[in-house]
Amino acid sequence: MLHADSARNRLTGIGLISLTYVLFTLLDGSAKWLVQSVPVIVVVWLRFLTQVLLAGAVLLPLRGRALVRTRHLRWHVARGLMFCAMTGMNFWALQYLLLTVTASIFFTVPILIALMSAPLLGERMDAKRWAAILIGFTGVLVIVRPGSAAFHPAMLLSMVNAVLYAAFNLMTRKLAAYDAPETIQFLPALVAAVVLAPFALAAWQAPQGWFEWTLLCLMGVFGGTGHYLLAMAHRYAPASTLAPFLYQQILYMALFGYLVFGSVPEPAVWLGAAIVVGSGLYLFARERRAR
Repeated sequence: MLHADSARNRLTGIGLISLTYVLFTLLDGSAKWLVQSVPVIVVVWLRFLTQVLLAGAVLLPLRGRALVRTRHLRWHVARGLMFCAMTGMNFWALQYLLLTVTASIFFTVPILIALMSAPLLGERMDAKRWAAILIGFTGVLVIVRPGSAAFHPAMLLSMVNAVLYAAFNLMTRKLAAYDAPETIQFLPALVAAVVLAPFALAAWQAPQGWFEWTLLCLMGVFGGTGHYLLAMAHRYAPASTLAPFLYQQILYMALFGYLVFGSVPEPAVWLGAAIVVGSGLYLFARERRAR
């Protein structure tokens, strides 16, 4: 494992995590486009299938059996099943929600990680951390606005997706100390592609033309490369250094949504996102001071 205490390594990790969230924005934007005409389960399966085929073609000649060799297979299988659930819920929600809405709800992940760290890692939660967590979830309520005309049930799926991704992120941090980044991104995608195959084939509806097929292939590139860079970033820099850079994704999502779909977020979305981001940044600052 790389040493993460030098300035150069920290900058490398920040650069990798920044590129990761550009790729994840392109992944979500492509999915939002595709699920308007192709069943969600088919899009999800083809996203993983193309990732496995492309990554296998590139990595198997280089790494051979080492690509799939691990002493933590149960963790990879669990991450693969979580991959299926997270991607399916996210793509289904993207049919109905703006990219900025799903991204803003996703920003609760660092807050959820702080909440999960108490029972899972035995970390002590003081009053200030609890206050920051509660304020962060208040920001989510501002975005979701339950009971209002702006509320859509798909928002609930985005919230469940955030909870799963927080657990997924904790697993990624653990595995980054033991397995290569190539293995960390390849094995869960392989599990997801195998598990989803019968369901996708039962609901099969082919994409309509070359543009849709191109997007599907690119989704495999965006997803596979993004998760590879995410694992690499955690080998160069500590999580407390990388975590604040998650929030740049809201800018990418807003820009992509405006240029491609012509969507403009409502003021309540920006206000709620600002509350969630502020809460998350406070938690990051406290974690860094504690370390």
